[in-house]
Amino acid sequence: MTGPERRTAIINQIKTSSAPVPGKALAAQYEVSRQVIVQDIALIRAAGHDIISTNRGYILHESHLVERIFKVKHTDDQVEDELYTIVDLGGRVRNVMVNHRVYGHMEASLNINSRRNAVEFIDDIRSGKSTPLKNITSDYHYHVVEADSEKTLDMIQEALEEKGFLLEQEEWEKELFAR
Repeated sequence: MTGPERRTAIINQIKTSSAPVPGKALAAQYEVSRQVIVQDIALIRAAGHDIISTNRGYILHESHLVERIFKVKHTDDQVEDELYTIVDLGGRVRNVMVNHRVYGHMEASLNINSRRNAVEFIDDIRSGKSTPLKNITSDYHYHVVEADSEKTLDMIQEALEEKGFLLEQEEWEKELFAR
């Protein structure tokens, strides 16, 4: 079993367990060292899963967040404004997705929930390390945005609409869910 396969299995096991899952038991089950499990848990957390370590094992903190998919379009110069708009209103940009006509669905985890996270992301883009994923689809892209309530998501949606970033939902729902 590869590392990514093992991590997916670990997430599912912790998610479906009614009791904390001990690291020692995970190590034995997947025939790896306890240190590998600790590293796997760190990577799982970095991917956005809220895994909590207890004295009895690992548990998944059940989030009470709601989420919404937004299709947006803007220039590279407007990335900062888009991200600030979302996080300043209490949202978390979980990912970015594009549907490329040749390559199909592509997705990258972002997990941006503060201006500091946004600045780090923007600095990486501006440093020339890479370009935004949206650039391969003429600036069209999607974000899964999480927040504490539907009201917060409504405020984010309204702000994105006012700035001209948000596209009409009916235009793109079929495209996204047809994949």
